[in-house]
Amino acid sequence: MDKENTLYIDLKDGRVVIEMRPDLAPKHVAQIKKLAREGKYDGVVFHRVIEGFMAQTGDPTGTGSGGMGETLAAEFNKEPHTRGAVSMARTSDPNSARSQFFIVFKDSNFLDNQYTVWGRVTSGMEFVDKIKKGAGQSGSVSAPQDQMVKVQVAADAKD
Repeated sequence: MDKENTLYIDLKDGRVVIEMRPDLAPKHVAQIKKLAREGKYDGVVFHRVIEGFMAQTGDPTGTGSGGMGETLAAEFNKEPHTRGAVSMARTSDPNSARSQFFIVFKDSNFLDNQYTVWGRVTSGMEFVDKIKKGAGQSGSVSAPQDQMVKVQVAADAKD
């Protein structure tokens, strides 16, 4: 395991391990690592969770309209949106990704080449599956939402 390109996301039920892919999306991976190292993702909720589709997080406001860091130019790649893929969320502008990302629950190939895949869950997908569903489905946010308790680059992890 390349600890510099492995992300740990601790959820209420356990640790999710993500293999980051700087070979596919170097600027996106760099921004994720920077935000994680600054502690910016700690405590951020999953504001949009759709059963059978995906869980989205990374907005410090918890509304889906916020973000952190610089906007990034799209780094679309051939990596498919299959179960466990981690990809950047964006507005209708392909070059608007900042800090929001999502993890797909099941194959969602209709997203391929339209969103930047930057990683894949290598363990802990069973914890992703337990993220509370329903938040953000109808535009309203249900509370309380599940959150990323702690996010860290494996190279920096103390535990």
